[in-house]
Amino acid sequence: MDEKEVAGLISVLILLVLVVVIIVLFTIFVKRKNKLLEEQAKTKEKFEKELAESQIEIREETLRNISWELHDNIGQLMTLAKIQVQSCQDDLKNIDEAAKTIGTALHELRTLSKLINPEALKSLTLPQAVEMEIARFNRLNFITSTFAVEGLPKKIDSKKEIILFRILQEFFSNTIKHSKATHLNVAFHYSGNRLQIFAKDDGVGFLDSSNFSGIGLKNMKSRAQLIHAKLDISSIRDQGTSLRLEYSFY
Repeated sequence: MDEKEVAGLISVLILLVLVVVIIVLFTIFVKRKNKLLEEQAKTKEKFEKELAESQIEIREETLRNISWELHDNIGQLMTLAKIQVQSCQDDLKNIDEAAKTIGTALHELRTLSKLINPEALKSLTLPQAVEMEIARFNRLNFITSTFAVEGLPKKIDSKKEIILFRILQEFFSNTIKHSKATHLNVAFHYSGNRLQIFAKDDGVGFLDSSNFSGIGLKNMKSRAQLIHAKLDISSIRDQGTSLRLEYSFY
């Protein structure tokens, strides 16, 4: 075999090796691409599932809130108005008090109508929805609450807003129902491409880590991870519980 034949054979072998390498690389690329697409599909499916669950939980919480407010607040106002109207038979001066009480009840009903109307809820931004929750806590004397916004609010995807609101609603629910707190402070800090949310109560705190699951901490954390937000909840016995939630805009 002369040099030309050897060179030709080597060229053929090199070409075959290159073809094999290309085929292997292409196969790996296709597998990785399919795996990535599969992971993206699973992530999207998980996001949509969590979104649907969050929407259902928000509706359920809203209906519970409406039920409590109708019974505890508006029901009491109407009972008081009835007593005041009945007393007007003896003293007409009480008619003004009755009218004032009925006016207050009507105002509360108008406020409730915003919660009942789903279109009104959809039009609310995250700060507006949280502000409405805080106002309700104060109106019903559940707890003394404050809400502050610092910086220039930025638009958040409506689906992610729902998940963020549900995380906060879960924290608020625990504060109202279990913490025995008297104060709740909530603050939004907008800075650059980042939103930091702080919430703190002065309740009894968690006695041990097992109490975390009782307030749905696992759901809160998994939902935060789903929208690439950082969530930290800390608690000190007899000093309260605090939440720090950081969301980055992309």
